[in-house]
Amino acid sequence: YWIFYFYFVGIMDFRFTTLFINGHFQKGASAEVTEVYNKYSGSLLAPVNHASDADLECAVESAVNGFTHWSKTTAEHRAALLRNVADALEHEADLFAQLICVEAGKPIALAHVEVMRAVGVLRLSSEEALRISGQVFSVDWGAGKGKQAISKRFPVGPVLGFSPFNFPLNLAMHKLGPALACGCSIVLKLPPQAPLSMLYLCSLFQRCGLPAGVLNAVVCSNTAAQKLVIDERFALFSFTGSDSVGWQLKNLAGKKKVVLELGGNAAVIVDKSADLIQAAREIARSAFMYGGQVCISVQRIVVHECVYEEFKALLLQETSRMVSGDPADENVLNGPLISKAAINAALHRIAEAVEAGAVCISGGTYINEKHNLIAPTLLEKVSFDSSVWCEEAFAPLACLMPFDEFDAAIDMANDSRFGLQAGVFSNDFSNINAAMNRLRTGTILINTAPGFRMDHLPYGGLKDSGMGKEGVRSSIEEMTEERVIIW
Repeated sequence: YWIFYFYFVGIMDFRFTTLFINGHFQKGASAEVTEVYNKYSGSLLAPVNHASDADLECAVESAVNGFTHWSKTTAEHRAALLRNVADALEHEADLFAQLICVEAGKPIALAHVEVMRAVGVLRLSSEEALRISGQVFSVDWGAGKGKQAISKRFPVGPVLGFSPFNFPLNLAMHKLGPALACGCSIVLKLPPQAPLSMLYLCSLFQRCGLPAGVLNAVVCSNTAAQKLVIDERFALFSFTGSDSVGWQLKNLAGKKKVVLELGGNAAVIVDKSADLIQAAREIARSAFMYGGQVCISVQRIVVHECVYEEFKALLLQETSRMVSGDPADENVLNGPLISKAAINAALHRIAEAVEAGAVCISGGTYINEKHNLIAPTLLEKVSFDSSVWCEEAFAPLACLMPFDEFDAAIDMANDSRFGLQAGVFSNDFSNINAAMNRLRTGTILINTAPGFRMDHLPYGGLKDSGMGKEGVRSSIEEMTEERVIIW
């Protein structure tokens, strides 16, 4: 019933509305169309017309004009608007969670969490809008005698943001909330697989009085997206997605500032001193919830050889308890993958690893091909050069590997071109200290599995996992520039 709710209340007609430009919803003028499906049932939700070149030009011009106005508003005004949108989103949280569930295939329990995280990001952004400050410098010596010096932070200009399908609301919010908090306007390119929840959120901003042009949201082709990245009217480009696409787009971005939040294949070390029951429970959840379609999902599990078999049995037990199926079921954690292409890629990786000598000890096959469900899969005896070890799977897939010395475990965890998150389960302080000092990832979790994130913390990766930081305050720092004033 709730799909029809969108139509009858007049918020937007999903048959015709695919863009939000200059404060208004409109149909994309491009002949290219992406059909958004319910990822579990396969039923059509909406045909999404892409933006034409003319549509995108209007969006960019609107953002430029919107920045001129929004950058001059008071922090108090920006904070109040963000609070109001947060309240409106919380009021309609159930509706948004259901929409995320069907368009992204996210299990409903996790979709509810995502919506409330997005509410939190808006409120954090509102609070940080009132705390943007600079520094006071001591210059009363040498050539500076008798002078004063301070610095202030100013919004960099219009922001271009690309957000992914797996967190269609909250990862877009990590660009949108901070941008609006510090006085930037923004053009968001939405993921064509799941654009509807963000389009509906635009209606909340519209209802809460956001001036036209400050927020623009579009769906467009990859070719058109590249033109946006090249456009010199944007001061900052923020991209969340695959590493191959992210680094390619960075090369097109010219002189604008670039923030990249890319992929990973997170490793977790299970030491012989660890609480194995806790480790197995957390690792299974991290590896398999939402079909493993999280960039910080556990993919590589490195276990001390003296507890390897015991831990493997516990992990298999936890894996067997993972409920797969209809994401609308509150008990389901492993739902459908986003597309048939994603399923085929995952099954190919598994088959390739097994052919090279790996052993599949759980899963490895469809649960239900019609509903895009793959069984949670555990592999052991994988080769270090196999794609299941080296690349990001983005599927319910993890590898088990034994180690003998803790230094070797750290080496195995670091044996990746990615560096987003890593975890260590241990009660040996010397090993914990070694991991904190030697693991080359943006976040290191102690006795917690990778996959944990709080939205106010700095978040970013090393190596091929990206550059720059997100997290509300960190994003505001990226989206502002410091100027020194001397008198």
